[in-house]
Amino acid sequence: MAQQVQGVVARAKGEPVRIETIIVPDPGPGEAVVKVQACGVCHTDLHYREGGINDDFPFLLGHEAAGVVESVGEGVTEVAVGDFVVLNWRAVCGQCRACLRGRPQYCFDTHNAKQKMTLADGTELSPALGIGAFAEKTLVAAGQCTKVDPAASPAAAGLLGCGVMAGIGAAINTGDVGRGDSVAVIGCGGVGNAAVVGARLAGAARIIAVDIDDKKLETAKSLGATHTVNSRSADPVEAVRELTGGNGADVVIEAVGRPETYEQAFYARDLAGTVVLVGVPTPEMRIELPLLDVFGRGGALKSSWYGDCLPSRDFPMLIDLYQQGRLDLDAFVTETIALADVEKAFERMHHGDVLRSVVMF
Repeated sequence: MAQQVQGVVARAKGEPVRIETIIVPDPGPGEAVVKVQACGVCHTDLHYREGGINDDFPFLLGHEAAGVVESVGEGVTEVAVGDFVVLNWRAVCGQCRACLRGRPQYCFDTHNAKQKMTLADGTELSPALGIGAFAEKTLVAAGQCTKVDPAASPAAAGLLGCGVMAGIGAAINTGDVGRGDSVAVIGCGGVGNAAVVGARLAGAARIIAVDIDDKKLETAKSLGATHTVNSRSADPVEAVRELTGGNGADVVIEAVGRPETYEQAFYARDLAGTVVLVGVPTPEMRIELPLLDVFGRGGALKSSWYGDCLPSRDFPMLIDLYQQGRLDLDAFVTETIALADVEKAFERMHHGDVLRSVVMF
């Protein structure tokens, strides 16, 4: 029987979100209903509200979540009722050319639940990133549920569902940071600071955090940055080079998603170094670089989508590190809030004084 729950809905572009009654159907084949315990307020949800992703309003927001599987549909073997799971937005298909080549982290045919959640009047909802977890319960594809240690804090574990995984993965998976490497991270919000943590976990010898906000730089330092650069008062390219013997960093991670910061990343890397773009640009943005510089500097220019993660591999591993005290996920939880406070959390994002507000149910 379908259930009625409360969820946060964006009705139209730029309008404040509001709590509405959501109809969650019973899970069909390959689907699961998850009772949400915690969901982080990610900048991507604000992008949805602002129409920056697409215009498929109304949206059921929220996607960075953890909870408990309440029911499963026919044929589900990945998870069972009662499992504590982190939700992910890349349920791999196992059949596309990437999966068949042994690279499921690049799956080209990821999937979501086939049924739609609706408003009380029957209006179909578009769940953010196929999840829609600013709700007491949500319907997802079973492959979007990754079972992890139930002893983990839901508020911390849920952050692996998007921002923290994106940053850590940008360093470890995409950037392939190695022991003794020098790494620069441009932009020290939630994703950038997660990249700092990822670089530290990978054994980087020098981690340079770059931002225009001293408070964010202090947070980066507390999470493992060895040096900080405020790019309001210093040229970040020259500063990174100066801190790396005049060479530039082995890996530069751009966590802003703007042409000017990408250009800084390009020139702040060493010859044959790697640039990783994990910041999300907007559709109208363009970049122009001398092709001779692209050729002559060598190395690799990469983009990192979801940290090139494989949830079934990476989520349990990172939760284990968290449980061992080697990965401080709790440090990313700035505040816990109620479902009714999501709009206020969006406002706080503009002030830059939070890593994550987390809705607790």
